[in-house]
Amino acid sequence: MPTDPAAELIARLKRLHLLGTVDSLLGWDEQVNLPPKSADLRAKQLALVAELRHAADTEPRLGELISELEGRDRSGAAGGDMADMSAIKPDRPQVGTARPALRHDLGRRSSSHGPQAERAAAPHPSTSDLTVILRYARRDYDRATKLPSDFVREKAEHGSRAYHAWAACRPKSDFAGFAPFLEKHLELARREAAYLGKADAPYDYFIDQNDPGLTAAVIERLFDELRAGLVPLVREITTSPVKAKPELLRGFPVDGQRIFLREVTERLGFDYGRGRIDVSLHPFCTGSGADTRMTTRFNADDPLTSLFSSIHETGHGLYEQGLPAADHGTALGDAVGMAVHESQSRIWENQVARGRAFWRFFEPRYRELFAEPLRAVTSEALYLAVNEVAPTLIRTEADEVTYNLHIILRFELEKRLFAGTLAVDDLPAAWNALMQELLGLTPSDHRQGVLQDVHWSGGAFGYFPSYSLGNMIAAQLWYRALADLPGLEDDFARGEFSRLLAWLRGNIHERGRRLDTLELVPAVTGAPLSPQPLLRYLRERYLPLYRR
Repeated sequence: MPTDPAAELIARLKRLHLLGTVDSLLGWDEQVNLPPKSADLRAKQLALVAELRHAADTEPRLGELISELEGRDRSGAAGGDMADMSAIKPDRPQVGTARPALRHDLGRRSSSHGPQAERAAAPHPSTSDLTVILRYARRDYDRATKLPSDFVREKAEHGSRAYHAWAACRPKSDFAGFAPFLEKHLELARREAAYLGKADAPYDYFIDQNDPGLTAAVIERLFDELRAGLVPLVREITTSPVKAKPELLRGFPVDGQRIFLREVTERLGFDYGRGRIDVSLHPFCTGSGADTRMTTRFNADDPLTSLFSSIHETGHGLYEQGLPAADHGTALGDAVGMAVHESQSRIWENQVARGRAFWRFFEPRYRELFAEPLRAVTSEALYLAVNEVAPTLIRTEADEVTYNLHIILRFELEKRLFAGTLAVDDLPAAWNALMQELLGLTPSDHRQGVLQDVHWSGGAFGYFPSYSLGNMIAAQLWYRALADLPGLEDDFARGEFSRLLAWLRGNIHERGRRLDTLELVPAVTGAPLSPQPLLRYLRERYLPLYRR
């Protein structure tokens, strides 16, 4: 290990990051390739890796280094600015400078990208490199040292077993079979929050794990405002005589879908030299910028779902591939949180890929690959199908207007579960009632209802709100990008997406974790996080389609 304290800390953090990539790869393989009879072994493997990670996370030397450097940082002896850290790692690009290693000819961000590029390059108060690294190193170390190793192993092993229980129970609509696993996850969650001194606010603890600085109260205020604007918008669109006809899109060969989504995602900027896409039960993205793994799923009679889920995961992958590679393992090379991560997937999936400019470029190729099923489908009918608004039971198949109501539903149920006002056994009934209230639909079985999502099978509580928060952030970023990059949608019509990607690289990706979500949004967009830009975007995109 290096003798310089800062260099030694960074080396140790990078080692922890490598252990995390092993864990991530095992989790990816579990959902993509693992033989069905090997689940028990994988649970033990994941538990062992979790135990090894926890041991490395809690090494006393790590705590000593953090404390020593915190003392220097407070006194100013550590330098605490970008220049001092660049002396430790001279190969690390700074925010606002060109990154020659970037692919797809992103080039240098200059004044031609608008005034926002200059804002991105400006230094941020109290966000020196070392201070940022120490802030999150301290946060992670304190959390790790307060969690007993046997608890960490127990939680990892249960997470693997619960996933396989969910995968087996979901097709059979067997909530009773999965319920004990969910009960155990909640018990483990409360224990974890208690270890961290959050026994009185366990749900806030898990929200903070996904999006540091956010709480249930903050989210509730944002969601109440969002819901108030969404409900009348959904009502106006769904009662319109104009109806999309997605049933026209049937019989799309899976081989053709694979070809098309690969071409689309490559053109958006995903580097398949550092990533891949496979098939899983539930689409996801995992890994790091050096090895990004995405998954999707195919249906010959529902081609748009696989396409848009792939573009969604590509947005996650682009974020990972855009984080500063030299800083992987530290907060400087890490994503801000899940809401910002979701904003990066949603802006590509929705604002870009559901727009007319995107389809002006890609429709000819789509028709070339699927000439027969599209023979009787006009361009306008195809575009309306792409932007269909119709309440659905399945969140991942929901249109972007009604999607957020799915998230509000899950947020409300998670709050009740953690408050103890909703028992796990009563969850299906509560789910169905709230689904009827928000979307006017009632699931016919648990597969289409409470068992549809993978998240609770892994104990991923506090994650669902990030989806809608990400939609809000995406809309704010979209309007800022349009202002900063004149003619942006004309780029899309030519199949050119590099200017938007470069803008996101400079304003979001390359910043790493210097700013939390509630700090980053106003720093980039000039306004605090709000649902109003999202509501504006939805009205501008959809009302002209459904008011004819």
